[in-house]
Formats: sequence, C-alpha cells, structure tokens
Amino acid sequence: MGLCLFLLSFLFHSLYAHNDFFTSIGQMTDLLYTEKDLVTSLKEYIRQEENRLEQVKEWADKLDSLTSTATQDPEGFLGHPVNAFKLVKRLNSEWGDLENLVLKDTTNGFISNLTMQRQFFPTEEDQTGAAKALLRLQDTYQLSANTISNGDLPGVVHKSRMTVADCFELGKIAYSEADYYHTELWMAQALTQLDEGEESTIEKVTVMDYLNYAIYQQGELERALELTKRMLKLDPNHQRANGNLKYFEFQLEKQRKAEAEKKEQEDKKREKKVLDKRDAQRKRSKDPLPERKKYEMLCRGEGVKLTPRRQSRLFCRYFDNNRNPWLLLAPVKQEDEWDRPRIVRYHDIISDSEIKTVKELAKPRLRRATISNPITGVLETAPYRISKSAWLYEYEHSTIEKINQRIEDVTGLEMDTAEELQVANYGVGGQYEPHFDFGRKDEPDAFKELGTGNRIATWLFYMSDVSAGGATVFPDVGAAVWPKKGTAVFWYNLFASGEGDYSTRHAACPVLVGNKWVSNKWIHERGQEFRRPCAIVRVSVLVSMGCVSVQGVNDYASVCAVFLLLCPSTQILKCCEVSGQHML
Repeated sequence: MGLCLFLLSFLFHSLYAHNDFFTSIGQMTDLLYTEKDLVTSLKEYIRQEENRLEQVKEWADKLDSLTSTATQDPEGFLGHPVNAFKLVKRLNSEWGDLENLVLKDTTNGFISNLTMQRQFFPTEEDQTGAAKALLRLQDTYQLSANTISNGDLPGVVHKSRMTVADCFELGKIAYSEADYYHTELWMAQALTQLDEGEESTIEKVTVMDYLNYAIYQQGELERALELTKRMLKLDPNHQRANGNLKYFEFQLEKQRKAEAEKKEQEDKKREKKVLDKRDAQRKRSKDPLPERKKYEMLCRGEGVKLTPRRQSRLFCRYFDNNRNPWLLLAPVKQEDEWDRPRIVRYHDIISDSEIKTVKELAKPRLRRATISNPITGVLETAPYRISKSAWLYEYEHSTIEKINQRIEDVTGLEMDTAEELQVANYGVGGQYEPHFDFGRKDEPDAFKELGTGNRIATWLFYMSDVSAGGATVFPDVGAAVWPKKGTAVFWYNLFASGEGDYSTRHAACPVLVGNKWVSNKWIHERGQEFRRPCAIVRVSVLVSMGCVSVQGVNDYASVCAVFLLLCPSTQILKCCEVSGQHML
C-alpha cells in the first residue's frame, strides 16, 4: 500500500509540477481520476467504519437485552453463578475490548491518501481562473446567469446545475475584481434561487449585502434603497443596512433636487448610464481590446457575411499542388473558406491515429501557453491566452516527421526553417484574443534569435470537434472558421512583397462546451525565396526611386528573388538601397 501511494505521488508530481489546471481541459480530465481515487478511498474508510460500528451495535443490542432481564430481578439473576462470572468477566475484560474497538482509528489510510494528493490539487488561482472563464463565456455568447446556472448550454451531454453557493462564489470573485456588473448578475441569481426555496448555508441577507453594493456602484440608487429596505425586513439590526438606508435616502433627495433644476440633461445622462452596464464595466476595467464587440459577434456566428458574388468564387477541389509526386495518386480535399485574405481548409488531412499519437506525446509536456511581451520580448502568461501548449520535434516520432512532410507537400513551402509543431489544448472557456502571428514593424526583433525571418504563413490542424464555441475568427474581415476534427486551415501572414497582411489578425474564440485540441506550424520566410516568388513589381517605380537603371525592358519584372538572396529584409526599396542600382 505504501509503495502504491509513493508511485501515485511521484506520478502526480511529474504531471503537475506546473499546475494552472484551468488552462487545459486535457489535463483537467486527470483530476477526475484523482477525485475518483479519493472517493474509492473514502468509501473504504466508510466501509471500515460501518463494520466497526456494526460490531459495537451488536454488542450494545446483546447487552441491552441482557441487562433489561437482569435488572428485573438482580439478586435472582446473580444467584446463578454463571451469570455472576460472566458479569465480572465482561466488566473486567470485555468492556476493555469494546473500548479498544470504539477507539480504533480507521482514518489513517484515507487521511494519508488525501494529504498526499492535496499538494497536487488545483489552487485558488485555478478556481478564480475557472470562475472568470464562466464570466467570459457569459459575455461572449450572451448567456443569462439563469441559463448557465441551469446548465442549459448548447451541445451539453452531461448537464450540471449550479447551487446557490456556486452562484455566490462567482459573484464574490467578480466583486474582488471590482467587476460590479457580474457581481450583480450572480448575486441576483443566488438570491433568486434562495427565493425559490433552494436550501443553502448562504443567508439571504449576506447575498443582498453584496448585491446592494454592486447596484449602488453602478449608480442605481433607487434599486439600492429598495433592496436595503428588504434587507432590514429580514434583519432589522443589520448595521450596514441601517447606515445605507440613511445614506441612500440622503443621496436620492439630493439627486431629485438636481433633477428638478436640470431635468432634461440629467435624464439623458441617466439614460446613457443604464444603457449598457457591461460597456461601463469595460471602461472601469480599461479593456485593452478595441474590437471586442466585433470579435464576440463573430464567435457567436454573427457579423459580416460574404456577398453572393464573393461566395460564388469559393470552391472545393482535389488539390495536388502542381502535380506534386506525393499527391498525384492521392490529392487532398481543399475548400476555400475566405477570399481576402485567402483562407483554405484541407479535409481528412490528419488521421485519428495520428491525432492520438500527437496528443499522447504532447499531454505530459503541456505547460501554460505564453506570449512575447512586445516591449521586453520576455515570454509571459496572459489572461487573454487560456491554453496549454507543447512543442513536438520530428526526430521524436515518425508520425511528427510524416506530418511535417505532408505540410510541405501541400503548401510547397520549406519546413526546415519552420518552427516545431506546437500542440495546444484549451482550458475552461479557453481562448486566445485577437493577435497577429507575424512580427510587426514595431517588433523588429520578434524572431531575431531564430534567424529565419518573419512568419510567412500559418498551418493549423483541428484535432477535435467542439460542441459549441471555439471558432477561429478574423475580426478585421469578418471571417469565422469552425473546428472540425481531421481538417486543417492555412493562410499567408505576409504579402508576396514580404509586408505583413494586417487582415490576418485572428483569434481563438472561447470554448463554450467541449475540449479543443489544435496543433499548428508557423512557417518562416527563409528558404521560401524560390518556393514562393515575390510579387511582380513595376520597374518604373524602382527607376523613379533611383533603384534601377534599365533600358528597353518591360514595365513589369520579378526582382524580389534576387533581393531576398542579397539582403535580410524583404522590403524591396530597402533592398535596392543595399544591393545597388543595376539589379536587372
């Protein structure tokens, strides 16, 4: 037993040396087995306790019957020498045995197991992260607190209802972040469930206290006053409520006087204030994402749609990439997802067995995904990227080597300078808010240490279906690509000139229901000089800039390939300055 516990401890220590459980559903599944093991241990403890108590009960029942008979005629009973002997024996030894039985400690196994595993339990940070994820899902998919509390989510198989205590905990976490909008929503839900008769250790007055403050902070004095009066009916001696009653009445009277003087202006201000409480909360919290509304609309499947004319130009086809030898007999299924930027999806591009292998290789290595700080360049975690990731190298397993070769065959791009295959698993409400994959002009050193240039393209495998949410969206153009297991999407991050395509700014929407696994390959510039020739450039423009001096040539010429060989930048004019005027 001791050896088993040691091995179990070692296993969990190796798996969860880095926790952040809420950032990966894949690793959270292991917590279910941890809890199942604890339940098994607890049931064994209960079985032992029940067995012990059963023995005590049998002893008590036997003696209850015996003493009831004996006390009716004590002298007559003890007149029998065997009865006298047994009485002395019981009191001298058997009651001692019973005492040992009662005092027998059967908790050691359970307590030691619990203590050992507790050090690998989720932390307060995990609980807060999971709670914030629910709030994020509520906003993104416009769900009411009642809908979430009842577990009425799309695609749900295992429905689960939230208790008053659960709702209260969400409200408290929002309150601790000064998020009074969500504090109100969840304290109101907790109060509703209490009013409906749900039993809970949480008192109504306690819930009302938080709710009252959240309402007041959002400027609704009349509602705050009404709730205060209700609180005092339940607890007339509530100190804070009594103080608030006087304060709110004073503030309301002051407000009414001001309204009488400037009624029209105040009405407009008050109407604007209550128009969108969430917008007000975003301003208070200094939300850094300007396109949040557009991003969330796309995540819900709303927003921009292609015109019929543009839609008619999107096709499905069998694709062999200009008769690539590896694709001639088995061309891949290619589907146009979007036209500008061009986003294509490849169907049945990775098999279930390959997906299984990739997951098995990645799962033990999953660590909280990081972002590169644009100022310091240091890798750090961020609240807008909720996932765990791992990097897989092709020398580790033949499957990874095959996948890399397949990407090269389909895209026609060199993989030697690409980054390793990154595998990501999203957590509770897992997301990655709008971002660019390529380095912008204000990030000149973004990939300097790699020495392979900028990220020219992105290849993204979907390794699981997602019941609800989890789309890849492009807010600037209105594109939304939904996860489908076994498919991959591909797009170029850079124009053929080497300039960044800012329309490729994209995001991974929060996962509402399900478990999202993806893997991606970031392909870099170096090695692509002849695989993706640069765009045709007007020579007349170069001549006017003094970059070339050419007589009798066509107005168009492809010059980028030479530039790429001669200088580290793909910007044409900069290359001209470095490499001289007589390039053609």
